[in-house]
Amino acid sequence: MNIWECDVLRRLWETPYVNQRMLAEACGFSLGMTNRCLRNLKEEGYLDGSFRLTEKADHVILAGRPKNAVILAAGFGMRMVPINREVPKAFLEVKGEPLIERLIRQLHEAEVREIYVVVGYMKERFDYLIDRFGVRLIVNPDYGTKNNLYSLKRAERHLSNTYIVPCDIWCARNPFCSCELYSWYMVSDRKEAGGAVRVNRKMELVAVPEGEEGNAMVGISYLLKEDAERVRERMEVLARKRGGSGLFWEAALCDGGKLTVRARVFRRELVAEVNTYEELRELDGESSQLQSDKLELIAEVLGVSMDEITGISALKKGMTNRSFLFSCKGSAYIMRIPGEGTERLINRREEAAAYQTVGGRNICEDILLINPENGYKIARFIEGARTCDPGNPAETAACMRKLREFHELKLRADHEFDLFEHIEFYESLWEGRPSAYEDYRQTKKRVFSLRPFIDGQVGERVLTHIDAVPDNFLLFRNEEGGEEIRLIDWEYAAMQDPHVDIAMFCIYSLYEREQIDRLIGQYFTEGCPDGTRIKIYCYVAVCGLLWSNWCEYKRNLGVEFGEYSLRQYRYAKDYYGIAAGAIRSGREDG
Repeated sequence: MNIWECDVLRRLWETPYVNQRMLAEACGFSLGMTNRCLRNLKEEGYLDGSFRLTEKADHVILAGRPKNAVILAAGFGMRMVPINREVPKAFLEVKGEPLIERLIRQLHEAEVREIYVVVGYMKERFDYLIDRFGVRLIVNPDYGTKNNLYSLKRAERHLSNTYIVPCDIWCARNPFCSCELYSWYMVSDRKEAGGAVRVNRKMELVAVPEGEEGNAMVGISYLLKEDAERVRERMEVLARKRGGSGLFWEAALCDGGKLTVRARVFRRELVAEVNTYEELRELDGESSQLQSDKLELIAEVLGVSMDEITGISALKKGMTNRSFLFSCKGSAYIMRIPGEGTERLINRREEAAAYQTVGGRNICEDILLINPENGYKIARFIEGARTCDPGNPAETAACMRKLREFHELKLRADHEFDLFEHIEFYESLWEGRPSAYEDYRQTKKRVFSLRPFIDGQVGERVLTHIDAVPDNFLLFRNEEGGEEIRLIDWEYAAMQDPHVDIAMFCIYSLYEREQIDRLIGQYFTEGCPDGTRIKIYCYVAVCGLLWSNWCEYKRNLGVEFGEYSLRQYRYAKDYYGIAAGAIRSGREDG
C-alpha cells in the first residue's frame, strides 16, 4: 500500500463505507484519487466487494497498532519567560486544562495506555500523573545541558509502535488513533520562513532550500517498530558526535536531505505549539497562567496595561540570570530575572547602590527599575547594540579605553569585593562536597600565597566592575552616528583594585598569554610597569580560582559551563606558576 491507500484504509477502519464522495471528503482527497485507492485496495485483497475490511487488512492494522507513547517534558522552556520559573511548560493551561493532561486523555481515547513521560525541570510536579493517569516517569538528569535527543534516548528501549509527543502541543482534534499503518511526522499546513522541511507530492518531508518557506514542524510523530529501531541506532551515533548535546531528536530522522518517515499534515487552526508567553496569550487570552508578577511590575513601572506589553521573547540564557525582551508603545525594553541560586551569591542592595553611583554618566545601561530586594531589573533595550568581540583588537582597545575612563572617575561605594574571601565563600556553598579537582587544596594554597605580593602592588581602590567581560560591553551607534560603549550588569561591582577588571576580561575570553599582554597594552597605552603586569598575572590566577569555585557551586545546582569551568581552574594553576616565577625573578634581579 502507498500512503494514500493507507489513509483510505484507516478511514474505513474508523467509519464504515457509505459512498465515495463522503470518503473523499473525510480523507481530503479528490474523488479520482479516492476511486483509485479503493480499486487498488480491493485488488490487493484489503477490501471486499462491499468495501469492508478483509482479514488481510485486519492483520496489517494489528501489526501497526500503537503500543505506547513517549511524552518529552524535561526541558526548562526558556522561551516561556516570564512564567517559566513558576511552572513547567507541560502544565500551561489552555481553556482550563493543562497541556500534558489533554495529551494524555487524547492518547487514552486512542487506546494508548502505556505512556512514558521524560521529565527533568521541576520533575516533582509530574508525580501526580502516575496516580491520576497511570503514566511512568523517566528522569533525564541532563535536561539543563543537552537537547531532547537525550530525553528520547532515555526512553529508547520502549520505542516500538510508539507516539513521540512534545509536551507543549495543543490539538483541537485528537491527533492519535488506535489504527496506524505507517510511520509519520506531523507538520502544519502553515508555511513559515526558516522552516526546515516541506511536504512534496509524494508526502515526503524534504529539506527546504535556504530562503524558502517550509511547513511548520509540529513535533508529534509515530514510529513503527522497524523505523523505531533505525531511530535508536541513529541516536546512538549522533549522541557520540561532537555537538550532539545540542541536537533535537528529529536529527535521527534525517537522511540525505529528507526525513525517513512520511508527512502527516494537520490544519493550522487545529494545532498550536505553545513555546512562548505570546503564543499562550494568542491561544487562550483567559488562561490563568498569563498572570505574572513580572508583567504586573512592568505595567506599573511604564504606566500601561498588561495588554500593551507585547513582543515578549527570551534572550540568550546568561551565566547568572535569565532575561527577556519586550515592547511597549513602540519602545523596546529588557527585564532581568535573577537565575538559580543567585540570592546566595549577589547582594542586590549593593548592586542597586552601584547602579545609583554610575547612573547618568553614560557608563551603564539606562535603568528604569532595579529592585534591591529580588534583583528584578528593567532597562531600555539598545537597538543595534553588539557585545565586544574579544578577538577583534579594535573593539577590545575601545573597551579598554572606556574601562580606564570609568576607573579614572574614582567613584566610591560603601562595600568591597575581596577576591580571597569570595573564594572561601563560594567553597562554603559546596556544603561539604569535595572539589571535583584532585589537587584543589594544593592549588588553593599556591594561589593564596600570591596575596602578599598583590597587596604590595595595589594602589588606590575605586569602584570596580569586577565582571568586566566582553559580553558586558555593548557597542552601538548613537543618534548622531558616533560609536558609543556602555558597560552593563553591575551585580558584583564594589571597591577593589581596578586592574582586576583587566584580568576578568582576559579569563572570560579564554585568552592565551600573548593576548593577555596585548590587552594590558591596550589599557596602559603609556606602558605598563613590570610590577603591575605581574600583579595582573596574579589576578588571572586568583580570579580563575574564584570563578572555578563559582562554577563548582553552580554545577551542584545542575548548571554546567563546559570548557569555561575547566579553563578557569587552569588559569589558577598556570598563572600561579607564571606570576610566582616572575616574582622570584624580580627578587633575584633586585
